[in-house]
Amino acid sequence: MTVNPKQGAGAEAAASTERWRQRPPGSNWGDFGPDDQWGRLNLVTPKKVLEGIAEVREGLTFCLSLPLDLPGGNLLNPRRFPPVIRPTIRNNRPNMNYRMMDDNALQTDVLSDDLVVMYLQYSTQWDSFAHAGQMFDANGDGLPEPVYYNGYKGEFHIFGPSEPEDAGIPTAKSPRTTSGARALGIEQMATHGVQGRGVLIDLHAHFGRQQIAVGYDQLMRVLELDGVQIESGDMVLLHTGFAQSLIEMAGEPTSEVLHGTCAALDGRDQRLLQWITDSGLSILAADNYAVEALPAVDHVGCCAALPLHEHCLFKLGIHLGEIWHLTPLADWLRAHGRHRFLLTAPPLRLPGAVGSPATPIATV
Repeated sequence: MTVNPKQGAGAEAAASTERWRQRPPGSNWGDFGPDDQWGRLNLVTPKKVLEGIAEVREGLTFCLSLPLDLPGGNLLNPRRFPPVIRPTIRNNRPNMNYRMMDDNALQTDVLSDDLVVMYLQYSTQWDSFAHAGQMFDANGDGLPEPVYYNGYKGEFHIFGPSEPEDAGIPTAKSPRTTSGARALGIEQMATHGVQGRGVLIDLHAHFGRQQIAVGYDQLMRVLELDGVQIESGDMVLLHTGFAQSLIEMAGEPTSEVLHGTCAALDGRDQRLLQWITDSGLSILAADNYAVEALPAVDHVGCCAALPLHEHCLFKLGIHLGEIWHLTPLADWLRAHGRHRFLLTAPPLRLPGAVGSPATPIATV
């Protein structure tokens, strides 16, 4: 699997590759090299890391992850469930509070060892570029095919089983891996490293917990009122208060709150999408469910169900972070008249996974 060095946009932008002959309108396929798997993380240069470090003045840290057993239940997404933790087995006994003297009277150790069955995108998470592709005619033969960022192909680079018994939680008789990303897996993000200057946009401070699809005009107004500036390579976080409501519900969420509160971006707003392109932001994360409003604003005709995912993951190579815990950081920044900080937010280096839990840290 090829991982390119950090490259600037260049002559490759319009070039065809063995994977694609035409790229989606408004995309940057090829701008960072024909085999790029980092997308706009290429803009997080050593200079940007130093800019992030320069924002550290107090030495205070904020954990931006929820407890990974939240939201609680599966009302938010019926296909995702809380993690299950169990002990491993040692000498045919549960390996929890295991007394070594039971095996050797001269050994005083008491050991515990466990495993987890986890839905990787249940709680605070990163989306890899393999999480959302599109049906698109990349090879120019007039037939759309499943493709992902930079033309990596579904059913080849990103593969999975055809039978339902090979999906879901494995059984003891069939514990094997049945899907994965040969390209664009979350480990690509991990190998780049995710550290640089974070910038927080506090939507909650302006809209409270009302359910609203924030478009370009509203977002620009928030940036103007708060004096927030976004520069190329910045990692942008959106605070809506949604994750704070999950904490308040303590693992027993209601559908009313999960599906009827807090701000999200209007992925149908073309000016908003163009701003994301022009801003040069490197990643986009929020404390809500999908960053964008879901379901998306009504649209006539054939289109993506998740238009902001299409724009960021598929066209531009911008990783999306979801269900982060941003309220304590947002409150501190507002109280101190700041909006920038050092963000450190690596995913798991789990080869082939299309998403990953995260424990981001903001340092101010």
